[in-house]
Amino acid sequence: MNSDGLRIALFSGNYNYVRDGANQALNRLVGYLLRQGAQVRVYAPTIKTPAFPATGDLVSAPSMPIPGRGEYRVPFGLSPRLRRDLAAFAPNIVHVSSPDPLGHRALSWARARSLPTIASVHTRFETYPRYYGLAFMEPVIEAGLRRFYRRCDAIMAPSDSMAQLLRDQRMNYDVGIWTRGIDQEIFNPNRRDLEWRRSLGIADDTPVIGFTGRLVMEKGLDVFSDTIEQLQRRNVRHHVLVLGDGPARSWFENRLPNASFVGFQSGADLGRGVASMDMLFNPSVTETFGNVTLEAMACALPTVAARATGSESLVTDGVTGRLIRPGAVNLFADALQHYCVDVASRERAGEAGRFEAERYGWDHVNQALVDTYIRVIGQRQRGAMALASPVP
Repeated sequence: MNSDGLRIALFSGNYNYVRDGANQALNRLVGYLLRQGAQVRVYAPTIKTPAFPATGDLVSAPSMPIPGRGEYRVPFGLSPRLRRDLAAFAPNIVHVSSPDPLGHRALSWARARSLPTIASVHTRFETYPRYYGLAFMEPVIEAGLRRFYRRCDAIMAPSDSMAQLLRDQRMNYDVGIWTRGIDQEIFNPNRRDLEWRRSLGIADDTPVIGFTGRLVMEKGLDVFSDTIEQLQRRNVRHHVLVLGDGPARSWFENRLPNASFVGFQSGADLGRGVASMDMLFNPSVTETFGNVTLEAMACALPTVAARATGSESLVTDGVTGRLIRPGAVNLFADALQHYCVDVASRERAGEAGRFEAERYGWDHVNQALVDTYIRVIGQRQRGAMALASPVP
């Protein structure tokens, strides 16, 4: 089978109504599949004013807002309308990207028809409760995720470190890699704009510590804030630049009153913002890959990140940046202070990161997933793959 023989039903909890790294990767994947001649049908919640236009055919799934996080929606499952649409489309593989009710029902639908299924893993859902005082729920959520992923023929992780974690958690016996790419026309050192920095009141020689991403607590905003306060107590000259928006923005602004918050940025504006930083600080432990880390590396910035899935596969400690034990505020501050005061070290790490980022091209990345689609379909047709995972 070639790419033009693929008929993929893709299920997503958020395909385009709120912009994040996961759904942008899915839209790029669909665009690549369509260019290769594949047929794709996407099933996901929709709203009247999505964050960006959907790539490909998007079928709206019934959904409701998540209590307390109304910007996100939970799809109910497979309605009769969706079942009729699926039957008419007649996919030969099902791809689920979120362990929500829609994803569960999609897996049941596919298994009842002996269709192969693949799941892509985009975030560490089991870590989220700790940011809302519910850490005791993590084992329960991990068990639920294990049940979901074991029903799939294969699962795809975005990084080597995440793949190993999934194996350690016994999520599935067939774990592949679908990493993320980088648009180097947007993210490169030439996007650096000192005039733009000056317009924010940042002097040319002031080291800029950047944060990029959605402003939600699970991104480690508390650790970020505590670390910056530590630098202030040490009288380390710096300025914080925050690119992004989200429900925790007011909380973050109150903690960092001297920072520059420029809101959500995209395209060339995002590339300019990242390249105009001097280092990226990413304390999150919920990432499975870390798109923002790769974007910073492509812009020749060193990254100070938590030693966690995703970052461990991108950052080479002491070469392209620093990997620090999660939550270790003093050690994070030590690493940032080093890059703030040692310009030569900062430039060496940034250049090493830029060189490493050149390996990540979107077409090459997406073809790896296409190859997995074709392999899994072939294995199922030969009867070589069981419907139930043999993982104990």
